[in-house]
Amino acid sequence: MAPSTDSSGDGPPRSLLIAAIGLAVAAIVAVLAIAVLRQPPPQQQTVPIATVPAPKATSPECNALMAGLPEQLGDYRRAPAADPAPPGAAAWRAEAESEPVILRCGLDRPAEFVVGAPIQVVDPVQWFELTDADRSTWFAVDRPVYIALTLPSGSGPTPIQEISEAVAKAMPANPVDPARAG
Repeated sequence: MAPSTDSSGDGPPRSLLIAAIGLAVAAIVAVLAIAVLRQPPPQQQTVPIATVPAPKATSPECNALMAGLPEQLGDYRRAPAADPAPPGAAAWRAEAESEPVILRCGLDRPAEFVVGAPIQVVDPVQWFELTDADRSTWFAVDRPVYIALTLPSGSGPTPIQEISEAVAKAMPANPVDPARAG
């Protein structure tokens, strides 16, 4: 006689057990998904922005740029500036404790920007770069006002590319005017 496939032994049939386990796993996944979706967004920490001389920070050009800034620059999201926030300044952060990207508009010409200084063109804005050990500051030098974008090391090209687009939309290009080398 052939062996019986009857599962009339102890306990429920195997297919019922598999269905019950599958249902339990699906219920746990659903509860976890709902919990994640109902979490409030993380509180964005304010970014302290040092005040530097920016005599044209409230100019129409800077106001137009500030109104057109993107909420995100690659991995960096717009972050509120700590009070007192200087006019013509904005910040973005990748994570709560990471170094921010900081934009300042309406600055004076950087003293290091002299005839013969190297310029780089990024989506059609001309930039002059100053580098520190852990960050670089790029100055848009072909607009009616000077704009500085300070980037932490390892931020990649996306922040300056996206700011270049915003600068190009907000302000017309002007001839580059470096200081005479002394």
